[in-house]
Amino acid sequence: RCAGRVEVQHNGHWGTVCDDDWGLPDATVVCRQLGCGTALAAPLGAWFGEGMGPIWLNGLRCRGTEERLALCRHRGWRPHVCAHEEDASAVCSGGLCMHRPGVHRHGMHRYGVPVLTLTPASLPGGPTMRLVGAAGRCAGRLEIFHDGQWGTVCDDLWGLPDAAVVCRQLGCG
Repeated sequence: RCAGRVEVQHNGHWGTVCDDDWGLPDATVVCRQLGCGTALAAPLGAWFGEGMGPIWLNGLRCRGTEERLALCRHRGWRPHVCAHEEDASAVCSGGLCMHRPGVHRHGMHRYGVPVLTLTPASLPGGPTMRLVGAAGRCAGRLEIFHDGQWGTVCDDLWGLPDAAVVCRQLGCG
């Protein structure tokens, strides 16, 4: 499912969105902008873990009809006095949000640089995982997000049945 902490890019730097006034209309705009279906939930309190860097947006007041998050009312693009324990999240109805470089979407800059993303993409209650270090999202070294940080998985007793579970969970077949 397309879900995670909301992160935005501003002036070439990634940052998060504060959950003050955050609600379903805001998550609706995020899901629409990323092409991830409709919003199912707008979790508060860093539900998907705390982000890093600046907190670019605060006090978002989307109506839910805007095409992009940047078009919603907010308190300005600047670092805000808000702790990362208040990072906003969104849970959308669609599958994983994947964009191909060079494809213009509202979630993308015209040069293929993402300006909005949900990270990490997992549902609450289970471990968050990703594959890194190889081409594409369905190959690479397995990492798990736990207790606010990414770590690797030991290969002792690892086999094809384990890899099949990871592939299935990541929507890779």
